[in-house]
Amino acid sequence: MQCSNCGAALQPGMKFCTTCGTPVTASEPVAANAATGPTSRLTQGGNGGSDFYQQSGQRLDLPDPQVIASGEGKTGMDYQIVGTTMQAVIIQLEPGQTIFSETGGMAWMSGNMIMNTNAGGGGGLGSMLGGMLKRAVSGESLFIVDYTVQGGRGLVSFASEFPGKIIPLHLGPGQSMIMQRDAFMCAEKTVSLEMHFRRNLGSGIFGGEGFIMQRVTGPGVAFAELDGEIVEYTLEPGQVLKVDTGHVAMFEPTVQFDIEMVRGFRNILFGGEGLFLATLRGPGRVWLQTMPAMNLAKKIANYLPRTNNGGGSQGGLGNLGNLGNFFGND
Repeated sequence: MQCSNCGAALQPGMKFCTTCGTPVTASEPVAANAATGPTSRLTQGGNGGSDFYQQSGQRLDLPDPQVIASGEGKTGMDYQIVGTTMQAVIIQLEPGQTIFSETGGMAWMSGNMIMNTNAGGGGGLGSMLGGMLKRAVSGESLFIVDYTVQGGRGLVSFASEFPGKIIPLHLGPGQSMIMQRDAFMCAEKTVSLEMHFRRNLGSGIFGGEGFIMQRVTGPGVAFAELDGEIVEYTLEPGQVLKVDTGHVAMFEPTVQFDIEMVRGFRNILFGGEGLFLATLRGPGRVWLQTMPAMNLAKKIANYLPRTNNGGGSQGGLGNLGNLGNFFGND
């Protein structure tokens, strides 16, 4: 039985809708066969749908996660990005279509999906060793994994490792995008993945994400995992955006990325923003992330138990002090 006003599910014996408050009228009779036994109330998340109930001993049907985006790749593969805070991309492949990722990236897949771990490069031994060396220098996994399907349609999914957003990048032939290291999730086989060295050594040392970034080039669809919420800016030629290091998630190759020292002795000593800021100079688009993983790690580290001079961890009232800091400080 459903509410005549908002359509929410009504349980037997309810006098009014718990979602909108509409009274249950005689035209909406109570079901004759009321279920027996205890009832568990579950709240649907995502798009804010109504509550629903699961009767003891009956089939449990949880709501599907909210679909944030969907589309089709260059090779014809279909994808859906689901979830809100911890997202996942679910990709459906037909025979002849291939998705690749770094090792350890897959979350789940259908039984007819075939994995092929390789060194990449697509050529002879020299090309494979070169690809492995590049990935080793950039701190990535040495191997990549190709996912293909046999015997009909299949699916493979990749899940976020950190609260944030999964961004689908529909790249044209020769079109590139530069992103922070570890942002790459997976891509169609037509997309090339390579490391990108920052132009300025200082930007690599003090830029918050290291000297090496990742560069994907089309044609095809690639998926990037960025931290927190994402804010996009379009910079005109010569226009400059100054950003706290680590918040730079992704930018177009036309954007010049550099590092400059914070000006003013008092700003450096008391400003609390560090010695350096990232400068992004247009033209081009940039994408900033609101919660870099490193910033969150530093914040959490303040509340972790610390070792005393004797080498043991601080316990007892010391840990209560950490809890007090957690609830009392911003």
